[in-house]
Parts: sequence; structure tokens; C-alpha cells
Amino acid sequence: MLQRFVEKLQRLDWLLLLSVLILFAFGISAIYSVALSRDAGFELISRHLVAFFIGFAIFIFITRSNYIQLRNYGRGMYILGILLMVAVLIFGTTLRGTTGWFIIGPFSFQPVEFMKLALIIELARYFGEHARRRFGWREILGSGILTFIPVGLIMLQPDLGSASLLVGIWIVFLFFAGLRFQHAAVLLGSAIVIGVLGWSLILADYQKERVQVFLDPQLDSLGIGYNISQAQIAIGSGQWLGRGLGFGSQSQLKFLPEAQTDFVFAVIAEELGFIGVLLVFIAVGILLWRVLVIALRSRDSFSAFLAIGVFASLFVQIFVNIGVNLAILPATGVSLPFVSYGGSSLLLSLILIGIVQSIAVHQHPGDSRSGAWYT
Repeated sequence: MLQRFVEKLQRLDWLLLLSVLILFAFGISAIYSVALSRDAGFELISRHLVAFFIGFAIFIFITRSNYIQLRNYGRGMYILGILLMVAVLIFGTTLRGTTGWFIIGPFSFQPVEFMKLALIIELARYFGEHARRRFGWREILGSGILTFIPVGLIMLQPDLGSASLLVGIWIVFLFFAGLRFQHAAVLLGSAIVIGVLGWSLILADYQKERVQVFLDPQLDSLGIGYNISQAQIAIGSGQWLGRGLGFGSQSQLKFLPEAQTDFVFAVIAEELGFIGVLLVFIAVGILLWRVLVIALRSRDSFSAFLAIGVFASLFVQIFVNIGVNLAILPATGVSLPFVSYGGSSLLLSLILIGIVQSIAVHQHPGDSRSGAWYT
């Protein structure tokens, strides 16, 4: 028993775990800094730490469990996720214009976070079963239907950021499944048509304003574009070494809205400077690299696609959040994994890493099958 436990510890990807802990350390430091300027700010710290310890306990449980069982539960989790998405539209609480939360006392839950996990598992099962077939429109259509059912429900909330994340996860799956140039060209053309129709028929006025202000920040620098403008000021003022934790003018004087969630990257840039940002980028790079390595070493198609799904979720979310902070993407309300404040997001991120670690722990020498997901 002890020998098996030691062997599993040896197979644990310690670099992956280290990168997660480094990102969390940066996040809790930034949240602590923001809390200094809030009357009840230390409640943020306590809630975030509680969410982390609960999530870490779940992470350990999942790491020790056999992840392959998820293949049997994928469809049930997907259906449950759809039911939760419908339920939140009827019984959910509306915050900042989005009906996407269940709030019970001091606790809140976003069903979209569970939907991300369920979609990753279901797409991994789907692509794993079709891995040895010639990839074509049938696979694109089948996986697209699985993706756009929850996307449609999310747009009804409306939550453009979360809907974009699910679409981004699907696109990464398609890329690793063997998407061809002609497929990509047709999908791009379809996306342009859908975008034009969505602009006219689906997007709310405030969402249109975000895009317009992104293209021309001077249109409403004190309104819709205020957050982006303040984030740019915060990032630019950090210089090399930053102003120091608790001494950032934008975060401490409350010029930077949502400083602990959407714009926590700007807080880190202002208070820890270029060096702090560089360390965050290094930790992010190690995180994504190790997930891809585990995917390459996976022993079967489902395992490989499951790890790819985790990579897709983390990559898209990190890219969008940092892109918004750097003003290269319009504001979408997407958090930075392991760094931003938010119990639901933190729990999901730790669950995803637990799944990847379970894949690593249950691999054995000789299991590696490089490129297994598209062969």
C-alpha cells in the first residue's frame, strides 16, 4: 500500500502543481492588497481561502481517483449542466445585468462553471470515440451541436464572456482533432455571418457599446470604457518593480473597478511591476506546457482529449482575461484562473487540474502515445 502511494507521488506532475500554487500566491496577494481599501475587504480573503482549501481537498480526491470513470458520467453531467442552465434563467439571481447565479445566504454558484467541466468531459468522450475516423464535417457538426446548446442558453442570460469561452474550448478541440484548412475557412465565414446577425439581433446595447468603445476608447472613456482606461493606467504605472503591495493608486483609491476579479492582472502589474508580470507569465507558461505534455503522454484518445480540454479552458480564459487588461480584446467579464477572486471559478480550476494530475498519476511507463488524439 505504502509503495503504491509513493509511486503515485512520484508520477505526480510537481511542476504543474507548483505553477498553480505560484499563481494562487500572486492572486491572494493582489486580493489582499485590494482588501486593504475595502471596509469589509478581509471577508474577501477569508472566503477565497475557504474556497481554495475546499477546492484543494477536492483536487486531492480527484487526483487519487481514476479519471477514466468520467467517460461514463460525461453525458449525465452534460444533461445536468443543461438543466442547471435552464433553471438559472428561471430561478437565478441577476447581477450586473446577467441572470447567472444561484445565491443561498453567503454562498453563490454559477452553473456555467459546472457546464464548462461537463462540456469538456462530453467533448473528450465524443472526440475520443471518433479519433480513428477520418475527421470531417460530421464530427464538426456533432461536436458543434453539443457546444452551441449551452452557448445559446448562456446568451439568454446574457453572458457573452462565458459563451465565448465555450466556443473557444470547442475550437481548440477541433484544432487538435485534425481541423483542415477548408474546414477552418468555412467556419470562419460562418462566424462572420453569425457575428453580423448577432450584432443586429442578439447582442444587448451595453454589449455593443463595449465593442464600440474597444475599437475607439475615446467614445466613452468615463463610462463603458472607464475600466479599460483605468487598467491601462495601472499597468503603465507599474514600471519595472511596481509601487508595492497596497500602494497602487488605481486599486487603493478605487479607480479600478472589479480589481479583485476581472482586472486583478492590472493590480499585479501596478503593484509588482514588470517583474511580477513576468513571473505570472512564466507560471502560466509552465502550467499550459505541463498540461500539453500530459496530453501527449496519454495512453488513449479519451485521456488525451480530456487533457486537451483542460488546456483549452485554461488557455482561452487566460488569453481573454489578460487580453482585456491589455486592451487588445473588448471587456467580457472573464476571470484569470487561480488568480482572480471567485469561489466557483477557483473550484472549477482546481478540479480541472485534479483531473490532469489523475491522468498523470495513472499513467505507467510505456503508456505514452504521442499524437494519440488524431491518429
